[in-house]
Amino acid sequence: MENRIHLSWQPIVLFTISTIVFVTLYLMPLQSLAPVPPAVIQLTRVFFLILALIMLFEKLFSMEIYTKILLGLLLGGIAGLLFQANIVEIKPVGTAFIRLIRMIIIPLVFASLLVGTASLGDPKKMGRIGLKTFLYYLVYTAFAIFIGLILANLFHPGSGLSKQAQGQLLQNFGGEAQAKLSGISGKSGTLNLLLNIIPINIFEGLTNSILLQIIFFAIFTGIALALIPAEKARPVIAFFDGINEAMIRIVHIAIKMAPYGVFALIAAVVGSFGMEILLSLFKYTLITIVGMIILNFTYPPVVQFFSGMKPKTFIKGIREPQLIAFSTSSSSATLPVTIEACTEKLGVPLDIAGFVLPIGATVNMNGTALYQGISAIFIAQVYGIPLSIGDQLMIVLTATLASIGAPGAPMAGIMMLVVVLEQVGIPSEGIALLLGVERILDMFRTTLNITGDASAAVVIAASEGELNIPKT
Repeated sequence: MENRIHLSWQPIVLFTISTIVFVTLYLMPLQSLAPVPPAVIQLTRVFFLILALIMLFEKLFSMEIYTKILLGLLLGGIAGLLFQANIVEIKPVGTAFIRLIRMIIIPLVFASLLVGTASLGDPKKMGRIGLKTFLYYLVYTAFAIFIGLILANLFHPGSGLSKQAQGQLLQNFGGEAQAKLSGISGKSGTLNLLLNIIPINIFEGLTNSILLQIIFFAIFTGIALALIPAEKARPVIAFFDGINEAMIRIVHIAIKMAPYGVFALIAAVVGSFGMEILLSLFKYTLITIVGMIILNFTYPPVVQFFSGMKPKTFIKGIREPQLIAFSTSSSSATLPVTIEACTEKLGVPLDIAGFVLPIGATVNMNGTALYQGISAIFIAQVYGIPLSIGDQLMIVLTATLASIGAPGAPMAGIMMLVVVLEQVGIPSEGIALLLGVERILDMFRTTLNITGDASAAVVIAASEGELNIPKT
């Protein structure tokens, strides 16, 4: 459907009045409006801001959802620059959107994996698809890290940072860095990371949203259902299939809120951090983003080579999940949208999508792995620590394993980066240098993560002869 302009005058009047009111209230100091309580003024500003957005997205124009989301991104960035810290009060709208999506992650992951695994039926097929999935993810993750290391060694992102800039970053973010470090202490062992995949108590895993444990239990339950008599397995599978359908329906409802949630999240980020602190890390940020863009452009030709799907079809099909991932910085929160896009726009069967994508949301962290490779060398260069070839190969190995345990949630990458730093003797306090640009990079790497997930689903479906490529 093409975007169209509605010429009805009522929405134009409402949009104009709402815009004038919220701009005026945002430009006026709260003290000047006394004795009106500040909380009332803030709620009023948010109300008229959301009203203006509703008029723009729903009444003045007829737009596809991805156009609304992209417009929300752009307008949110502009609002953050114009109104700075004041606009942070809109963040609860974005938080509500993320919570609405995250609310269905656990039941959706469990139900889709269980049904997907049980629906594969043949244990040989199940094992074959599982092996293909893990090999694809691991090889691409190692490839992503190598790209990051090559760029970091070529352009030396940490060599040009002045002592003054280092001191400023450490002073601004040192406390936050220490808090994150204390939250990870004792949890960074690779062996423990792998053993913790097996749940002692599945209800504890469900309560604490430990996705790897939920995935492990769901797959084994699905395997068990595939092995027991069909008449006993059928009602259980039908029950969880119904839950899966209900969760997808909730996604359809929640996605209508996406443009407003995206606007709120981006506006709050830009309003909080501003541009000054981001510019001091421009070289590091630019190199990391360039690496992610390079990796992103490898997916369409790989998909075409293994499946025959045209790059244009693949890029168009994942556009909406990419925008959601970019705004939420959570591959888990984007999972329902990714499943829908792969099944409805890329022709991946639901049983394969339901098996491959939930695993990918936790295991396949290509963008995170690339980021960890560049970041480790960046911090080492800032501290003046030389890294040998052996050290960098250790980074590849550790980052690959660490990416398996990285939760698909905002800020997960920087927590797992500590695992990598400790293995090669780089001061883990150096993550304080990255926190100023962490949110920006988190958006890019999450987008890359879900793109890799979608490419895996297409390639594996094609390898099984079950891909139904849409006609364009």
